[in-house]
Amino acid sequence: MTSGAVRELPVKDGWVQCTPARREELMKCRFCVHSTHFMVKGRWVGSPARAYCRVQRSTEAVDLDEVAMVRCDDGAGEGFRSIMSVIS
Repeated sequence: MTSGAVRELPVKDGWVQCTPARREELMKCRFCVHSTHFMVKGRWVGSPARAYCRVQRSTEAVDLDEVAMVRCDDGAGEGFRSIMSVIS
């Protein structure tokens, strides 16, 4: 886990150490307001959660079985927060 405003979180067996105290399923990351990108086969792919929050409103499909790392901008250590609170 890296520190600072943007963190790059390794994925292990479908799980991400979201905060020092919280481990989350990778599936949740694609619905989290903090996830910005997913590392898939050596390249960063935009997060579907961010597509809902930006004018772009689209991203390519993310094959979660191929994700090696999640880029996260949760600098405050809040942990998972669903995009549903943003788009509803």
